[in-house]
Amino acid sequence: MVFIHDTKRTLMMAVDLVNTLPGFDRDDMFTTTNDLESFLEQHPYTGHIEYTDTTVDSIRDVRSRLRALWNTDRDGGVELINQMLADGNALPRLVRHEGYDWHIHATSDDAPLARRMLVESAMAFVDVIRSDEYSRVRVCDADDCDAVYIDYSKNQSKRYCDTGNCGNRMNVIAYRARKAQENA
Repeated sequence: MVFIHDTKRTLMMAVDLVNTLPGFDRDDMFTTTNDLESFLEQHPYTGHIEYTDTTVDSIRDVRSRLRALWNTDRDGGVELINQMLADGNALPRLVRHEGYDWHIHATSDDAPLARRMLVESAMAFVDVIRSDEYSRVRVCDADDCDAVYIDYSKNQSKRYCDTGNCGNRMNVIAYRARKAQENA
């Protein structure tokens, strides 16, 4: 396994959160408290959560900060992460809850959800940097997609995101181009 369980879960949450941003062929997918509820069903959080428009707006602001981590290299990521940790007043501590063994929380359980999401994501990216695995932080190779992902494959061969059907779509386009060239 490339990353420990809680790091991988947080990275998956960060990917899914960033991929709610409007993109090539998708609208903003995080605009309402219903979107927040749906997101938290997939990525549950402990502690106090307010299901308000203010919470939604705060989390929407976090997305672009996280997206910046896909637009830089390892050294640039360090600067962004350090700023996220400082802005979130991170104070790491070990916790154990709800069937999960010891893991790190870096904010209080009553901190605003957006701050917890920002700081937990920054902490997960600390593990990415410390393990020298930043090359796994990628943007989809499809011509018409800007979704992000983390490549967890053993040989780091993943090229397309999981948000759409990018891999199949690009393979079909390449196949049709080859066939057209053969028939030309």
